[in-house]
Order: sequence, then C-alpha cells, then structure tokens
Amino acid sequence: MKIHEYQAKEIFSKFGIPVPPSRLATTVEEARDGAVELGMPVAIKAQIQAGGRGKAGGVKLANNLKEVEDIAKGLLGRPLITHQTGAQGKIVQKLLIEKALEIKQEFYVGLTIDRSKNCPVMMVSTAGGMEIEDIAKERPELIFKQFIDPLFGILPYQARSLCFKLGVKDVGEVSKLFFALYKIFVQYDCSLAEINPLILTEDEKFFALDAKLNFDDSGLYRHPEIKEMLDPSQLDPLEYEASKYRLNYVRLDGDVGIMVNGAGLAMATMDVIKLSGARPANFLDVGGGANVEMISKGFEILLSDKNVRLIFINIFGGILRCDTLAKGLIEAAKRVKIDVPILIRLEGTNVEDGRKMLNESGLNFLVAKDIYEAAKKITEIQKT
Repeated sequence: MKIHEYQAKEIFSKFGIPVPPSRLATTVEEARDGAVELGMPVAIKAQIQAGGRGKAGGVKLANNLKEVEDIAKGLLGRPLITHQTGAQGKIVQKLLIEKALEIKQEFYVGLTIDRSKNCPVMMVSTAGGMEIEDIAKERPELIFKQFIDPLFGILPYQARSLCFKLGVKDVGEVSKLFFALYKIFVQYDCSLAEINPLILTEDEKFFALDAKLNFDDSGLYRHPEIKEMLDPSQLDPLEYEASKYRLNYVRLDGDVGIMVNGAGLAMATMDVIKLSGARPANFLDVGGGANVEMISKGFEILLSDKNVRLIFINIFGGILRCDTLAKGLIEAAKRVKIDVPILIRLEGTNVEDGRKMLNESGLNFLVAKDIYEAAKKITEIQKT
C-alpha cells in the first residue's frame, strides 16, 4: 500500500524527522491561502502516488500569488502523466503547498528489504533528487549501503559510517534522522521508506524535502490508522474493487481475462496464453480458500474490463473444490450480461461434479478437458 507525500511527512514529523512547513490544498483558494500563510516563495507539489512528478510538471515553484493561482488551476482536476502512471496518468486532487527553502546540498536516503541477504538495507547517496534506479545504473559507486541485523536494528557505528560516506558535518543530527527512519520502517511494517532528497539548507539545517512510505499489505491488520490513509482514487478501480473481497488482482494490457487459484498456476496460465498467441488482460488469483461470493465477484470484475475478449478460468481443485467453483461461476453468470466466450479448465477435487454442473447450467461455457485443449481453443478464438 502507498500513501501520499503529505501523509508520509505527517508520520516523519511524529518521529522527529524535520520537514518544511506546508499546507494541504484541494482548491485554488486553499492553495492561495496556504501560500499567504507560509510566505513566498512556495513549492506547489501535485499529490499523486507516482514517481517522476517533477519532470512531468507536477512540482513547480511560485514566487507570487498570481503564479500560485495559475499553477494550481493548471494541476487540480487534471491528469498528471509520469513514467510510472502509464499513458492515462493520474488525476491531481490535492496539492501540497510548501515553503521553498534555499538548498545547499541534496542527498538520498532509503530503506528497503534486501531479499538476497534477508534483512533491511539502508542506502544513502550524495546524488539526491535523482531516481535511485538511475543512480544505480549510471553511477553505482555513489550508492553506499549498510545491511541491518533486524535483531539489533541500525547500530550507531553504521549510522556514523553512512554519515562519513555522505561527508556531512553534523553526524549526530543526521544519525538521529537515520534512527528515526528505521524506527518508522520497522514499526509500520514498511516495504520502502525513502527521503529523496534530504536537503541541507544554506543555514546548515536538514529537511526531508520529499517523503515516500510503502507498506506491506500483509501487515496492515496491525495498523488500522495506516489503512485509513488509503486513497482509492490512486488505484485502478477494478484492483480496488477486488481488494474488498481479498482477491489478488492486477490489471494488465492484454485481452484474455484469467481466473486461477494459486500464484504459480496464474504465472503458468499467463505463459499458456502468450504461447497461444494472445495476451493476458490481468492476474487474478482467487486463492485456495475462495468461496462462492469471492468467485462470483472475481468473475464480475473480469467481465467489467472492456478490453477482455475471452475469459479463461483455470482451476486446480484442492482446498477450492471444483463444484464450489462451478456454483460460483453459474451464480455470477446469471447476474451479469456475458458477451465474451468463457473457457473453463477444471481438474482436482470433485472435478466431474463441477464439469457436470457447468454443462447442465444452460449457459454457454466452453469446458476444456485439459490445458492443451484449452490452449488450442484460445488460439482458435483469437483467430475469429
């Protein structure tokens, strides 16, 4: 789960990480009032959950109130397209009006999980303000790392070592910032905690000029206050709808909708679709413990995608019995209008009962006896 910059900075402030004075605005009038309160100049920052806002024109400096109004009008209610949003962009509904600071130097600070070493890693760089992926590709020697033992947390010598790599003079102040960021990372089950850039101002003070926090969805049950920060407007509508029913759904750009039970089976099914000359329109894993309601909702979500020309349901019945799946599909099919072919391959527990229910439902399901027949049918349907 992701949150907005202004929300991340609220959390930073609670843990003692300094952030610039700011005001949140949802209208041009609020943007103007915020600028008056903060004093000119101000930075106006579009609040969307995507990187590359600055390059896309989503972060601008205003030196007077006329510029504040013009920038706010040009951003609010309009899509902002960055390299992370896709061609459709994301609609800007909120602006962060922030006091502009005189920047002397910029740094990068980030925390994530290093899967190869099974521990958190803190990364810093003197190339602040750049995308960390770009730094790693173009100037990897500028990235310095400390791998952190989760039993002990970040140790003082590690914080000092990173400070020395950055060449900062106030080692004590920056070390405290590192400790605070690690505390946030662990306390809130983050998958990413990032300050880019961390700036040193002309009067030798440090501020988190930008803030990014991503959270592990599996830990959200422990943090209801974080879950409340979710902004549905930043999510794909179908992905958000699927999340309400505990469905693992990711929208893709193909035209064959898929429903499976298990992530491995989902990946294999996507391969089958590609090898059949088609493209998957989504990743949808209903899980091993899916019930009739979850299956029905998943089916409705697949049918809601305007790009889908064929739906392929590939289920191996273990915990999820094939007759349970068939019942869910039949109920869902009676609720919604179906104007695309529905191809189903079943195997496993109660498979004969499931196939019988589908064949006797009176609905136009295409039932394949195995994956090879399913692949052949996908190819045939794509040619029509």
